[in-house]
Amino acid sequence: MATPPANGPQATTVRHEPFEPAGAGAAIERWTLQAGPYEASVLSLGATLHTLVAPDRQGRPAQLLLSTDRLTEILGPARHYGTVVGRYANRIDRSAVTVGGEEFPLAPTGNGVTLHGGPDGFAHRMWAAEELPAGVRLRLHSPDGDQGFPGALDVTVDYTLAPSGELTVEYRAVTTAPTVINLTNHAYFNLAGEGTGDVLGHLLTLDADGYTPADERQIPYGRVEPVAGTPFDFTTARPIGKSVHDEHPQLTGPGGYDHNWVLRARPADGDPVRAALLEDPVSGRTLEVLTTEPGLQVYTANAFQGAVTGASGVPYGPFAGVALETQHFPDSPHHPEFPSTVLRPGEEFRSVTVLRLGVS
Repeated sequence: MATPPANGPQATTVRHEPFEPAGAGAAIERWTLQAGPYEASVLSLGATLHTLVAPDRQGRPAQLLLSTDRLTEILGPARHYGTVVGRYANRIDRSAVTVGGEEFPLAPTGNGVTLHGGPDGFAHRMWAAEELPAGVRLRLHSPDGDQGFPGALDVTVDYTLAPSGELTVEYRAVTTAPTVINLTNHAYFNLAGEGTGDVLGHLLTLDADGYTPADERQIPYGRVEPVAGTPFDFTTARPIGKSVHDEHPQLTGPGGYDHNWVLRARPADGDPVRAALLEDPVSGRTLEVLTTEPGLQVYTANAFQGAVTGASGVPYGPFAGVALETQHFPDSPHHPEFPSTVLRPGEEFRSVTVLRLGVS
């Protein structure tokens, strides 16, 4: 069903239908938001940002996210593509957290860590969805002890699309007991269009003067190091591929970027400010990422080996897209020197990220 435009042809329309007409896919809702030349689709499975369409400088549209309509791949190798990951995005070392002086073992995902909230994290859940005036709201209840985390958590994620090309993602959560929380969206972007090749020629600017170096499992050591004079210096625009293969000890292990950048100070009023600018010189498409979060995990799909095939029919290999994950720092519960991720009863977790599309 579709909501008619409220204020003329430039207003956002919202419609939804089953992801597939039959089988397991019929239980998954696909919500499509349309505003001017921009379109986004969201799946109720994993609160997934599934597609994002925007025009190039000639006005030609393209789908900019790595994604697949094959349910077997969505449940398998693409299980984190565009999903909301939590309770705790990124890695927690030793698969345990201590909250209020009590240690809580977490469900492990291997390699001595709990990644993205555990093996049955939020990315694998069916979220309840309801229409908003210019988007969709998704709700999830996470019971006390879910994947080992303390406290029952109630989470909402709102996706709203404006005719200006701004897709806003707003997260809120409350808890019944002290817990830790770190939510993000795990979309992979290719501004030339999914399946068109790698993103090594994309220009990236990061509003960050430091990053958190990590061990071979991508667990931060706890210190912040300056990016100046290193392959991690994106304070001015540079191609993603310029230094991605450098013989730097932080790059040779993961085979590229998979690191947390420490963003410049966020304003006290809680409004999102710019964290990153991604540009495709060929198509002219640009993506500004604004956020209230203190960190940005940049992952350049180093380990992709063609296990997922997009709508273009092209398997996704290394560097087929780039994830720009707005979040708190990895393993913050074990690093009191990092911004806290603790949420207590009576408080509300709120995080806002804006994806602002445009052309240059």
